[in-house]
Amino acid sequence: MSRLFDLSGRTALITGGSRGIGHAIAQALTGAGARVVINGRSADALAQAAQALRVDGAQVDTAAFDVCDSAAVTAGIADIESRIGPIDILVNNAGIQRRAPLDQFADDDWHALMDTNLNSVFYVSRAVAQGMLARGRGKIINIASVQSELARPNIAPYTASKGAIRNLTRGMCADWAARGLQINAIAPGYFDTPLNKALVEDPVFDAWLCKRTPAGRWGRLEDLHGAAVFLASSASDFVNGQTIFVDGGIVSVI
Repeated sequence: MSRLFDLSGRTALITGGSRGIGHAIAQALTGAGARVVINGRSADALAQAAQALRVDGAQVDTAAFDVCDSAAVTAGIADIESRIGPIDILVNNAGIQRRAPLDQFADDDWHALMDTNLNSVFYVSRAVAQGMLARGRGKIINIASVQSELARPNIAPYTASKGAIRNLTRGMCADWAARGLQINAIAPGYFDTPLNKALVEDPVFDAWLCKRTPAGRWGRLEDLHGAAVFLASSASDFVNGQTIFVDGGIVSVI
């Protein structure tokens, strides 16, 4: 049974891999035996994150390029595959948040959200899929959100971007499943990460969240490890186009 979850000999690219959810997934995949390439825009931040991940012989490489730039993505993926080897697993994790009432939401913030949360997933998946399709195998994991299913005030554009990720995951399945790829999404609930710093530090929201979530707490980054390894491994070879909510039950109750 353990062989189903063994990632030895496989290479994973994780966008936004220097901190938060991306860093946690990098820990999970290296722990299962994968070689991991973490991506971000800051070479210095990536170097620090890679050093922290290189424990117990973990193989960790870095690739600094802007996932919002289509040409940079194409060049970056080509560099990884020539320098390191074929990408077997892709985790589209890069994401940002902007909060404001919808009627006051600035154009620049809208475009930044869509570029990072949605366009980058298209650019990187399209580039990585070229090699996966040629080899007839590959795993793509998109990071969605409970906001793929729910909505809250002041984050409508973020909700739109994550709803799009859920349907893009289905679309990728429709196009690529017959050619050997499995494309699924993880939808985290409310996790204690830098992206949620303002909410974590808000005592009113903290109390509401813990009461609203059946598990009664914020998510911990290690709560994502199991879903990530499952979707990256042979254990999920007949799972496709799905979104797994890792949310303490919040989308299941009113």
